[in-house]
Amino acid sequence: MKTGTFGCPFFCGCRLRSCHRERTYVCSDNRAMDRRQFVVAAASSALAPSGLAAQWPVVVPGTPLRFPRDHGAHPEFRTEWWYLTAWLRDPAGHDLGVQITFFRSRPGLQELSSSRFAPDQLLFAHAAIADASHGRLRHDQRSARAGFDLASASTTTTDVRIGDWRLTLFDNTYRVQIDAGDFSLELKCEEARAIQLQGDRGVSRKGLRQHQASWYYSHPQLRVTGTLHRNGQRRVTLTGTGWLDHEWFSELLDDRATGWDWCGINLHDGGSLMAFRIRDHGGGQAWAGGSRQLASGAAKSLSPHEIRFLPLRFWRSPRTGVGYPVVMDVTAGGERLTLEPMFDDQELDARATTGTLYWEGAVRATVDNREVGRGYLELTGYGQRVRF
Repeated sequence: MKTGTFGCPFFCGCRLRSCHRERTYVCSDNRAMDRRQFVVAAASSALAPSGLAAQWPVVVPGTPLRFPRDHGAHPEFRTEWWYLTAWLRDPAGHDLGVQITFFRSRPGLQELSSSRFAPDQLLFAHAAIADASHGRLRHDQRSARAGFDLASASTTTTDVRIGDWRLTLFDNTYRVQIDAGDFSLELKCEEARAIQLQGDRGVSRKGLRQHQASWYYSHPQLRVTGTLHRNGQRRVTLTGTGWLDHEWFSELLDDRATGWDWCGINLHDGGSLMAFRIRDHGGGQAWAGGSRQLASGAAKSLSPHEIRFLPLRFWRSPRTGVGYPVVMDVTAGGERLTLEPMFDDQELDARATTGTLYWEGAVRATVDNREVGRGYLELTGYGQRVRF
């Protein structure tokens, strides 16, 4: 059993023993906490009353993105994520949805401290398998502070890791390795389309004020192969189509916003559609945006007045009581698609890591009851306002 000692964030002046196998931490006064509690407590202990307020940069239009560097982390910004989804099929013809997301956060706590324990970067990850035969998501989550061989995020290309969870980019191919509680997953995702810069050359507005924006690009139509092992079942091979988003920002939502609806759809004709709306406190549309890429590679950005989300059917979670519009009509640039879930119960409770509760579901896109694409629908802020 691997153990170690650390300065105790319980403020009791003792040393803290850790058991990484059990992901628990016990101080010499026999007070215990799990890994998430340790991350939060360690962050709190590094904040001195006299600490200077952190300064986060804002997104400024006109600065071109440069690759491969911008595939990597941007640690000066407050929040960042790499978000991978896929529709995959096993040899028996059974469809599965996969969602893997790595988050990076700069908390801004005691950044002038010389202590190696000052948590200047925190990392989180979610992994979920949508399996209609299971009836709800199989999911797991991780959190750690950067450093001490716990977690890292490269600034030169996509290479983000928390323990044995990892997402990397090499030679135009993303590789995923996840060893979760009741499943393990290995994927290879090869680029089949050029990078899609969202918004205005990568600057995606999220509100009326210019700084309410993110740097944002997508990799639609990824060719995905891999293997999945679920506890008690044999390992299966998977093939299908994926989507990767990379987004970073310091300020996203204004005080009037409660959350957002977002979809990323790989169309069967080789094109793709991304659309989102920011909702206000009354459930109305405070802002919106999106993009449409044709099979030829030609793409156009969509303005707020070209986007409309219309809920058609709600599902209420039996665990949290939150209702989500799991069937949605989306109008984007004159096209109208109906998004229908693989199954209703795709709620992801991530309050133990990022503090959020949301619906993240594999959906089919149809026109007049004819399937034209597949992708993911994300619904946030329905239980409580999203906060960063």
